[in-house]
Amino acid sequence: MKVVALAAPSRWRLVEGLFWLAAALGWQFAPDYSLLINEIAIFGLFALSLDLILGYAGIVSLGHAAFLGLGAYTAGLVGKIGLVEPALGLIAGGAIAGLVGFATSFLVLRGSDLTRLMVTLSVSLVLGEIANRWVGLTGGSDGLQGMVLGPLLGRFEFDMFGRVGAAYSLIVLFALFLLARKLVHAPFGLSLQAIAGNRLRSAAIGLPVGRRLVGVYTIAACYAGVAGALLAQTTQFVSLDVLAFHRSAEVMLILVIGGTGYLYGGLIGAVLFKLLQDALSGLTPQYWQFWLGIIFVALVVVGRDRVFGLPLALMRRLR
Repeated sequence: MKVVALAAPSRWRLVEGLFWLAAALGWQFAPDYSLLINEIAIFGLFALSLDLILGYAGIVSLGHAAFLGLGAYTAGLVGKIGLVEPALGLIAGGAIAGLVGFATSFLVLRGSDLTRLMVTLSVSLVLGEIANRWVGLTGGSDGLQGMVLGPLLGRFEFDMFGRVGAAYSLIVLFALFLLARKLVHAPFGLSLQAIAGNRLRSAAIGLPVGRRLVGVYTIAACYAGVAGALLAQTTQFVSLDVLAFHRSAEVMLILVIGGTGYLYGGLIGAVLFKLLQDALSGLTPQYWQFWLGIIFVALVVVGRDRVFGLPLALMRRLR
């Protein structure tokens, strides 16, 4: 009975299949929104990476854009030196971000939540300043120049309407989501939830707390790097904006909207955030950020249950 109880959360539910079917149908039957779908997929993956450390391990971060930017610049530089296959840039972006995540995890995991906030923010700011100053490599404030991409897998040419880019991002998102889903329902993921609940008790019963947290932080950094590589490849442009603080703030807001600790929160939050952004910028191009801020204030003050009743019912079903 215990084995069945542990296996139950890992089973696929009908509503999960409907979620991914809706994504596929959106790409198929709404070609005019391919660019928006691409953005949603990329930022959904970015939010998923933050949810792995925040929702499952309890690690707060204000500098998660550091890994998004590392992945973007790495993919751009791979294309610039003549390796035009997008899959190579994608792998390189995730790998470099994962390595830097592993190297900085030992600093991030020390101290209290306030210490982690400051350290993660500092890492992001340092990387942003390096990218700004190292003009010969990154292009500085002008952005990375000379990035070249060939057809995906030698067959699928990126088009100006974003059809190939959107399909590419959705497929990568789905593949990494499957991996994350497997991870969080494995003993590794269950131990992370125990550590987030009570770190001292987890250490007392023999869980390798430090190694678990370093592992999930590295994985989350790798996921964010892949999201950054996708952003660079599908837009074919990289600038300092990918390392800016507002990127870290946006992904945190996405998780505030969608909720943490069940993977779909970041995806649903990305859908709602990007749809709101698109709709408000179309209605009031100059003041859309003001109205978006008002909605977020209402969300916090009134509560998600009252503002987004239907999406929350879906979220509870997904849990």
